[in-house]
Formats: sequence, C-alpha cells, structure tokens
Amino acid sequence: MRKLLGATALVVLAAGCKTDLNIDNPNSATVSGATSDPSALQLLATGLFVDQRGTRSTFIQNNGIFAREAYNFQPQDGRFTTHPLIGIFVGGVQKIDPTGFAVGPWGGEYGTLRDIYNFKNTITANTTLSAAQKSASLGIAQTFEGLMLLEIVQTHDSLGGITEIKQDASQLAPFVTRDSMYKYILNTFDAAAKNLGAGGGTFPFALPPGFKGFDTPPTFAQFTMALKARAAANYATRGGGTAAWQAALSALQASFLNAAASSRAAFDVGVYDTYGASPDSPNPLSSATNTNLYAHMSIVADAQKKADGSPDDRYTAKIRTGLQSRQGPITADGPTSASSTIGFSIWPALNSPIPVIRNEELILLRAEARLATGDKAGAIADINQVRVNSGGLPPSTLTAGSSTDDILSGILYEKRISLLMEGQRWPDMRRYGRLNQLPLDVSSGPNKNFVAIVNPVPQTECLVRVGAAGALLGPSGLNDCAP
Repeated sequence: MRKLLGATALVVLAAGCKTDLNIDNPNSATVSGATSDPSALQLLATGLFVDQRGTRSTFIQNNGIFAREAYNFQPQDGRFTTHPLIGIFVGGVQKIDPTGFAVGPWGGEYGTLRDIYNFKNTITANTTLSAAQKSASLGIAQTFEGLMLLEIVQTHDSLGGITEIKQDASQLAPFVTRDSMYKYILNTFDAAAKNLGAGGGTFPFALPPGFKGFDTPPTFAQFTMALKARAAANYATRGGGTAAWQAALSALQASFLNAAASSRAAFDVGVYDTYGASPDSPNPLSSATNTNLYAHMSIVADAQKKADGSPDDRYTAKIRTGLQSRQGPITADGPTSASSTIGFSIWPALNSPIPVIRNEELILLRAEARLATGDKAGAIADINQVRVNSGGLPPSTLTAGSSTDDILSGILYEKRISLLMEGQRWPDMRRYGRLNQLPLDVSSGPNKNFVAIVNPVPQTECLVRVGAAGALLGPSGLNDCAP
C-alpha cells in the first residue's frame, strides 16, 4: 500500500473515468457516485489503514525513549537525545520541549481522526452498500477511532485531549478530561463491536495482509475487543476502578485471547501493520536502515536468567549486541551519560511487521485484571504461562501469599520484556505510579532524576488556541496550552 496523499482526489479520479466522451465534472463528484465504484471504496478504506499504520512507529519510538527502552542518537542534532531525557527549562521549570524534539503522538492521530470522520460520513451517505456492509465498514472506522484516541490519552494522560471532530475543520473543538476520554474510547469500541456484529460475514473491501485472521467482521471484532481490554486496563488505574477492570475481563473473553499459548507462534497471533519496498512504505524502525535507534543498556542487567544462566529468551530474540558505541551529547541544557552498544533485532528487514496487539499482551492484561480483582493465583498462572513458555525462565517464586505489590512487579517485568518496544512500558509505569523506578541517564546537576510524565500538547496546537476561552484554550498546568 502506498501513502494515499489526498485519497479523496484519487476517488474522484476513479469515479470520473467513463467509456464515452460525456465525462462528468470531476470537481463535482457525488458521494454516492464515488463509493458506488468498488475500486474507489477500496481506495477510501486503504487510506484509513495507511493512516493508522502511519502513527504506529512514532508512538512506539516516543514511548520507548521515555520508558528508557531506547535512544534516538541523531548525530546531526543532540536534542533528539537530551530533550526527552532532561527536558528544557522554561521560567525555571523543567519540562518537555513542545516544539518538536519530544512532542510525540498528536498530529498523525488527529489527521487520521479527520479521515475517519470523512469516511464515516461517506459510508453513511452511500446508497449502494447494503445495511450489513455499512455496519461492517463503520465498525472498522470506529475501531481505529478508539485506537487513535487511546494513543493520545496514553501519551498525554492528565492533559486530556480532543474527542470531537467538527465538520468545519477550521473550528476549534474543546479539550476534555482524561476520564471523559477513556469513557468515550470504551464506548467507541463498544459501538464498533455492535456494528461489526451486524456486519455480516465479509467486508466490502480487502484488508491488508497484517489483518489475516481478522479480516471478517466477526474476527475483526475480536481485535476491537482486544484493544478495548487494553484501554479498560489503562482506565482502571486512572480512575475507572473495579468497573473498568471488569470491563477489561469481559473484553478479553470476547477477544482472541488464547491463555493456553505455549509456542512462539501462538503468543504472536494478532494484528500487525505490514510494510514493503516502494511503492509501499518500509518499516521506519527497521535495523536495516535506522542506524540511530539504540536499546537502553539497563535491559542487559535487568533481563532475568534461565536455569542454565543464559538470558531470558525474549532478550536474546529482541536485542542485538556488539554495536559501535554511541553516546548522547553534552549540551548547554546539561550533560547526559546516555550511551549504548546494543540495538534491536525486532525488525531486521524493511518489510518486518509491527504488531498493533498480540496474544502475549492479552495474557498479561488478564494477569493485571485478575490481580486487581483479587485472583492472585490466576494472575500468577498467567505470569508463569508467559515467562516459562515465552521467556524460557523457571516458574516465578510468587505465591498466593505474596503481596499485591510483588505480584504486580512480576507482571510488569513480563510486560517489559514481552512487549519491548510495543509502546506500553511508559504508560504502564505511569499508571502504576512507578516512573521513579525507570533508570536515569543524568545522575548529577540540575537535570538529574528527570523522567517525563506526559507528552506536551504541541506548540502549534497551543498557538491556534491563544485567546480562546474555557475548554477551547486547553489544559492548564504542566506543558499547558496557556498563552
């Protein structure tokens, strides 16, 4: 799939092709005329998948750096290293730079949400699709809507975000709280599942290869529920409480969770974003071309050992060693001792896929939910299912008599190494109040002990809101949109 810059224009061209000289004005194409052509509908759908894929690598790299999983050693500009690790000082306050070096997810997600809004309107107005085809199409759009907003709230947390897409793109939509965002996201996943349930047995367009096994409305709904389980677990620890944990457990039951998985293939079942050579787009994180992405050295010491003394199998599979040493710069912002000789072997080729969500994560999400709802034995069973079969480690020494905190530490270790560079470590440590347990790269001076709590709202978003009132202005406080 190649990037569809201006998907609407492509649809217009497809709709305007005729076999005679009586050609409709391509600048006056109608919605029904455009989407009545199956190839045009395919282009619209493909545009959504391309948009969703486009946000994934930024989300992963952003969260990986803040979680001390990775470094971005850009030789041309050290601020890609220093700004996420030590921030900048504004008025004597240490904060994350909102101008581009550590902004992270925002524009890509909201651009995708605009396209989703247009797609939903187009499908709703279509007069040739059946009711089931419309429902199936809307179910995909709503699933991606929930995913984009989940990426926003996982990276901006207490700052909240924007859930409304206005018909007039020049009109400002208000910020809503984190709590409101999570409720909207969970409701959106539920609406998606309902539409997929009424969507019949097939979609009216083809899905990318990374959705194999999830390319019918019933199976895609399992993917939707997997994402809902992730969202509900995050919400449970950010104010949602017991009700959100129960929602997570229910969503897991309706997902593709296979808790008995014992092989690498079974753990890796899931949905993936796929890449390829031109005219497709290559994997931007691939070690084949991305020579600036290094792994954090802390994982060497923290990877647990197997019975024979060798490292956790997941470490061996994901980390490549012996790279040329790279170190972060010493700048006017302050020194950083960040250095590394290890990288990632997760994406060795330009066409290596990147997971959106896998079965291995679902098992560990269930461990979280079981622990939070009083089922310590069940949580430990899920921990051991992963650590023994995915990591090659001996079973955990945890028992039902262990403290909740110790069992949680066990879950977070498994999540850290099972989901290395899948974007979940930083949100996990934040929502459990453990950001202070992340390794530090600056041990002295005014910048020591700094760990980012949230991504800032980008300065470009803030500038258009200067002078606005109330919720239109945006959140106040750290990394705010105040003028």
